[in-house]
Amino acid sequence: MQGLPGNGGAMRRGRKPSRPRLKLPTFQTFLAMVKPVFVLNGPNLNMLGTREPEIYGRDTLDDVRKRAEARAKALGLAIDFRQSNHEGELIGWIQEARGAASGIILNAGSLTHTSIGILDALSAAELPVIEVHLSNIFRREAFRHHSYVSLAAKGVICGLGVQGYELALEAMTKLVA
Repeated sequence: MQGLPGNGGAMRRGRKPSRPRLKLPTFQTFLAMVKPVFVLNGPNLNMLGTREPEIYGRDTLDDVRKRAEARAKALGLAIDFRQSNHEGELIGWIQEARGAASGIILNAGSLTHTSIGILDALSAAELPVIEVHLSNIFRREAFRHHSYVSLAAKGVICGLGVQGYELALEAMTKLVA
C-alpha cells in the first residue's frame, strides 16, 4: 500500500497520517490574555486638566483612561486603570499585581522621587514595569531628576504627555508576550 502524498508514507507503515500541529500560545502570552496590565497613577494625577496645564496638559485623568483603554483594546490587552493620592494604597495595588496582573505601567507622580516603599513593592512584584511621566522630569527641578521607580522599571517614558501611556502599552505588549 502506497502512502498518500504529504503523509510521509505513514499509511505504508501502518500509522495514521500526521495532523498539523496547533500553535499554542506561550505561557507568558496566555497570562497576558488572562491577566490585565495594571495602569497605576499616583498623587495629584486626579487633578489633570486643571493643575498646571502648561506642564501636564489639558486632558483629564478620565481622558487618559479612555485613550489607554482604546489603545489596550487595539493591542489585545486588558487594563486595570487606577489612581490614588495615598502611597500605601499604591503599594497595596502593586502587591496585588504580583498575582493578578501581567505587568505594571506606573506614573507614581511625586512618589517617584521619594518612595523606597514603592521601589520595594515593584521589586517584589516580579513583573515588567514601565514608568511613565507626562512631563520631561529631566527638564524640571533637580529633585525630580532622581527616580526610585526607574530602579525597578524595564523602561521609562517621559515628556510626551498622555501619549506616553499609549506608548507604554505598546512596549508592554512585547514584555508580556
